[in-house]
Amino acid sequence: MRRHKRWPLRPLGSALIRSRFFCLSSAAEIATTPTTEAFPLKHVTRSNFERTLNDLRTHVKAADFVAIDLEMTGVTSAPWRDSLEFDRYDVRYLKVKDSAEKFAVVQFGVCPFRWDSHTHSFVSHPHNFFIFPRQEFLCQTTSIDFLAKYQFDFNTCIHEGISYLSRRQEEDAIKMLYDEEGVVEADDFKLVRLAHVLFAERMKNKLNEWRSDLLHCRNASSESPGSSTQSTETVFYHMRPALSLKGFTSHQLRVIRLVLGKHFRDLVYIHANDKSSSCSQDFVVYTDSQSDKANLLKEAKDERKGVAERKIQSAIGFRQVIDLLSSEKKLIVGHNSILDIAHVYSKFVGPLPSTAEEFVASIRDHFPYIVDTKILVNVNPMLHQRMKKSSTSLSSAFSSLCPQVELPSRGSDSFLQQRVKIDVQVDNVRCSKWNAGGKHEAGYDAFMTGCIFAQACSHLGFDFNHPSVNIAQDEKLEKYINRLYLSWARGDIIDFRASHSNAENWRVSKFKYEKIVLIWNFPRKLNAREIKECICKAFGSTSVTSVYHLDDTAVFVLFKNSELVSEFLKIKEQLESDDGPVTVIHPLSKILEGGKTGAADYEAYKEICSSHISKVLFSDQAETVGVKSRTRPDPKGEASPETERREKTDKASDLIDAFLANRVKVEAAGIN
Repeated sequence: MRRHKRWPLRPLGSALIRSRFFCLSSAAEIATTPTTEAFPLKHVTRSNFERTLNDLRTHVKAADFVAIDLEMTGVTSAPWRDSLEFDRYDVRYLKVKDSAEKFAVVQFGVCPFRWDSHTHSFVSHPHNFFIFPRQEFLCQTTSIDFLAKYQFDFNTCIHEGISYLSRRQEEDAIKMLYDEEGVVEADDFKLVRLAHVLFAERMKNKLNEWRSDLLHCRNASSESPGSSTQSTETVFYHMRPALSLKGFTSHQLRVIRLVLGKHFRDLVYIHANDKSSSCSQDFVVYTDSQSDKANLLKEAKDERKGVAERKIQSAIGFRQVIDLLSSEKKLIVGHNSILDIAHVYSKFVGPLPSTAEEFVASIRDHFPYIVDTKILVNVNPMLHQRMKKSSTSLSSAFSSLCPQVELPSRGSDSFLQQRVKIDVQVDNVRCSKWNAGGKHEAGYDAFMTGCIFAQACSHLGFDFNHPSVNIAQDEKLEKYINRLYLSWARGDIIDFRASHSNAENWRVSKFKYEKIVLIWNFPRKLNAREIKECICKAFGSTSVTSVYHLDDTAVFVLFKNSELVSEFLKIKEQLESDDGPVTVIHPLSKILEGGKTGAADYEAYKEICSSHISKVLFSDQAETVGVKSRTRPDPKGEASPETERREKTDKASDLIDAFLANRVKVEAAGIN
């Protein structure tokens, strides 16, 4: 899985419209048997999902750990939602949450690894699942370009991709099913339009005639009730005489139900689902007693419920794989996997929690053991030395730690004396020698991730031949397990080891967020250096530590101390409320030019990031979300509107004097 910027966003349809995005291979051409030309990888689509799932259950149950990797349609929904230097841990989680909620997973790699004590090697079973959601999602064109560059098969994904329901969606569907079954069958609406009254009368006569023919053993009529698109036919439903209704609108069917309820005690309306298709059928059924009528209604209800439950079960789809990994409590191995885990939760469990702490507490219920190989190769000194402080990307780590695949000629390397042998098995074919696979294919990336972990465990001193070895609970892995990079750029680590979390569980940032002011929608001609100069002229040459661009429309300003934050926000508010000459000569006037500049403390940034909306420009985002400029509240309590107006009046006359006095201090400092 990639971790780099991708913009702009487009709907999936327009993103895939260019023919070069489509691979020539079809689902039938995908190889599932190992060959000497390609890496042996089990490709899974809708056509072979059920068969594969049965085998996968066996492999997962026997596995010592399971490596995963995901391929997505995008990573960042707006430039300012990328991982930034000034992101606090809770804000960074909100950005991860936004990405997981907006983009789709199109490939899911699952690779169980089992230690074989007879051959002293790991046996891996790499699976590459094509999955495709049945709801809307965002797609970044640059992300699609990236997938196309590595020959991603969009045809197979779209036409043969396995659908899924999350646990929450399944619960909602079941609840809706039971709610619908609990609705009283009678209709209480009234006939208002003349056409409906006439239709009701025609159906009353038609049904009365059909019932009379049944009772007198005459051939029941099947004439149309008045429209060439509508037809009735005498059939049998559950061994009872019935009149099938075809071509009627939903409103007309409601009218028929109303007619039956008012005029016919022994006729009952039945809406039935076809077991073999998604079609439904409507009948008027004759019953010979009230008990027979009650039995028929119960039979029809049970049948509808059974069909609906089977449809729901079938729609669960790929989530059965996630349920398998969760129920078996297997050690899950990923590489830089916080976004992968967030996607797994969002797509297959339910809506992501609103805070990082809630996410930490919830994820452990489903996946109690998670290892991130990126942390492993960075934190462990021996492995880090092996990487020679080079890139810790998945491919780089694989080349460094598993060179028997990437660089066969380096067999004399002393580091490889401790290497672990890894076999690959697909279906019933097992092989020890194989060529490298295609990078950025989820199944192969999962395999590479598992290989890195296996080699790392070997260098940590694991004895795989020991009968009681449990990798997930071994003390050698204690300092690495259940810790993921929340932000690789910043080095922030999210700790899943506690059942709950608070700010003390997170890496303390060197930035003090109470010293930060967020400014947006300032004149586009200003850059970070000019903004800093304007503020330093007003507050002193050392008042601002740095200015950092979110995008072209917004910046973070890091002040020397938090008192300057409050002072800046208050002065900005005073300048905007005063139309005197100070608004022209004050240094901040360049930033406030145009009267649309917004400014707020860091909490406003968090509020904006928590919104589901994603505008490309931050200034548009702030306006759409509705965050306005604001000052910090008085520590002793909020001031009343009258007090605020009085303070503005009193301070306006002092503003020029304050500015001039500060200017004298700045000039004096320059002379010294």
